[in-house]
Amino acid sequence: PWSALILKLGSVEQETDDEEERFSEEQIIGILKEQQAGLPVAEICRRHGISDATFYTWRSRYGGMEVSDARRLKALDEENRKLKKLLAEAMLDVATLREALGKNF
Repeated sequence: PWSALILKLGSVEQETDDEEERFSEEQIIGILKEQQAGLPVAEICRRHGISDATFYTWRSRYGGMEVSDARRLKALDEENRKLKKLLAEAMLDVATLREALGKNF
């Protein structure tokens, strides 16, 4: 049971999209604001070379945010990813120590 949980936590990776890595927070917020200004989604996607799905994913994630909010969200996501990795490593250490103690006593 421990090993399955540790493997699951250890393999947690930040969910990013290729498009999200290609565009900065400023660019994503700017693209979303184009729709607020009245441009059709299809036109926005064509101009920026993104899919409709990417646009709507960004809108659900960043909609209504300012650039500073998006940066803070990205920083929190990164911190969360690192903490999950540290937790997985600590749990693996505990499981290893429990196994070693169980065999010696």
